[in-house]
Amino acid sequence: MYSNKENINILTALLVSHGITDAVVCPGSRNAAIIHNLAECPKINCYPVTDERSAAFVALGMAQASHRPVVVCVTSGTALLNTAPAVAEASYQHQGIIVISADRPAAWIGQNTGQTMPQPGALGNFVGKCINIPEPHSDEERWHVNRLVNEALIEAKKPYRPSVHINVPLSEPLFDYTVKKLPAERKIQFYEKELCNTEPFMEEFFKAKRPMIVIGQTDEHTLSDIFESLELLNERAVIIHEALGAYSEICSVDLVLNAIEGKEHKYVPDLVLHMGGEIVSKRLKNFLKKAKATWRISLNGEISDTYQNLAGVLCCELKSFCNFVEVTYQMRNPQTPHSAISFLRLWQKALSASDEFIIQYSPKYSQAAAVKAFEQQFYMLDYAPHAHYANSSAIRLANLLARRRVWCYRGINGIEGSVSTAVGFALATDINEKVVLVTGDLSFFYDSNALWNNNPTPNLSILLLNNGEGGIFRQVEGFDANPFAVGLHNASAEHICKQNGVDYVAVHNMQELENGIKRLSCADTTLVVEVFTDPEIDKQEFEKIYTSFKL
Repeated sequence: MYSNKENINILTALLVSHGITDAVVCPGSRNAAIIHNLAECPKINCYPVTDERSAAFVALGMAQASHRPVVVCVTSGTALLNTAPAVAEASYQHQGIIVISADRPAAWIGQNTGQTMPQPGALGNFVGKCINIPEPHSDEERWHVNRLVNEALIEAKKPYRPSVHINVPLSEPLFDYTVKKLPAERKIQFYEKELCNTEPFMEEFFKAKRPMIVIGQTDEHTLSDIFESLELLNERAVIIHEALGAYSEICSVDLVLNAIEGKEHKYVPDLVLHMGGEIVSKRLKNFLKKAKATWRISLNGEISDTYQNLAGVLCCELKSFCNFVEVTYQMRNPQTPHSAISFLRLWQKALSASDEFIIQYSPKYSQAAAVKAFEQQFYMLDYAPHAHYANSSAIRLANLLARRRVWCYRGINGIEGSVSTAVGFALATDINEKVVLVTGDLSFFYDSNALWNNNPTPNLSILLLNNGEGGIFRQVEGFDANPFAVGLHNASAEHICKQNGVDYVAVHNMQELENGIKRLSCADTTLVVEVFTDPEIDKQEFEKIYTSFKL
């Protein structure tokens, strides 16, 4: 029988599934339930050592001999600190050990209770990863514990073999052993460098009945490098993207997801391959959580479980992976399942309809009209500018209306550096290549000092969408839109532009908008076109795009 503590059972199950077979255990009451589980598990060999300092070195010796990570399990308090010398030595030898420490609940730290001290982070830089896995009380907390333990054990098995620290806070009662078997826990697979070892993924991909490839934020050079591979894969899997990862023109996936609400079961993939970085749409993220499994390509091997169904991580360059898949695909020439063909046609029909709708859609004067006019104007020209979009409303409008890949200050998703980033991009770009920033008012005013410098950027233009507030907040359900919360203001960029020697155009209606966009396309000095709109009309037009499209 196993402990009734869920965090201990999740940890034990994943130790087994990740192939950890040896554990050096030190006596103690707080860690007794962990020791009990380790001893109860037939696939783990336990070696008792009383002195924690010695026990950690014993684990190091076993790791040296077996070339595998070994657990050392200690109780709470200074017992953990006694493992530090061995952990440091193990890390410098690249023979890492897995330190599992029991702990008191966080509420009791610093409350004059015995054997309590801040344990997370106590081993400092001597471990490659430290995680804290409290007792879960909801499905989201169980997913979090599962993901954290997977991350730690994957880290421990990497080629440079770092040590890791897993801290386990436990509440009383501690000694209830009533669980008959360990839970079936998701093991996240991890493949590093050697693409030939990705056979499990390749088998899964070729057998998938509803495969989907999602392209997150990706730079244009990478997209260019993998274009031919994506064209080949597009015959086999549905490929969706936003403006941040657009390898083709339009992909209004958000419109499709809104239109299929209530009947999305036909559109849900069974396997998702995520390439690139972040996606913007919350609707898309929630939709992809319904998939059976996601595999992610990651250059640095991070365990990013955005959709809470991560099956594996392929740690490699995107270009290398796509080339490998293309060669494998051509060598195998696998027959595409009929279900995959039907799934592909279903999505192609929906995406084609949404793309055609966007091309034909004509919003009335609003921020949506400004972005549509900008995208349409530059699409008709012989050259494409480097389009930068600021966060919040601007990038969401781009995801609906953009006709090409765009840049966005979207890593942590702040508003503070959009103008500066565009200025820097313009400075590093050939003066004959145009850079255009589309930004909201709060983001622009926050970062207007970017224009206060002595570096000329005649190739930079800015389309400033000013509706006197943070319009994105009107789209947040239940948000208290009081003046303090939405950043209500009466500011204009006119005098900022005069102060900094920047050309300026104000826009208040459709005719002025048309003229302003034309100025934007042919400007040979830094130019700001400020489009003044009504926030309520902006909201209505944004929502109308969704409500008007039907499948």
